[in-house]
Amino acid sequence: MADKRSFVEIDRDKLLSVLVDIEFILVSLHKMGSFYGERLPDEYIEYCKETTSFIDDNRVTQRLARMRTILSQDFDTIGSDGLSDIERALEEVKYWSPKKEP
Repeated sequence: MADKRSFVEIDRDKLLSVLVDIEFILVSLHKMGSFYGERLPDEYIEYCKETTSFIDDNRVTQRLARMRTILSQDFDTIGSDGLSDIERALEEVKYWSPKKEP
């Protein structure tokens, strides 16, 4: 492991901004799921459109990238394996991929 520190420090205001964004995204997606959950499968296409619009219109991916930057700023030490603690932790993450190639 690159760094054995048990604690990291994050600016309070930056952390609060991350928590605000998490709350906004999580609660909004939950509300969409609850609203459309009672209407599925009949309104599946509308649910997909609404979810996609929410993600795009509210720049959810950009917000998540900003959150990742804030939360990972203290994990920059590289270990003997050439990886940071974050890179090592992410090695086993199974990312989305298309079910079938076009």
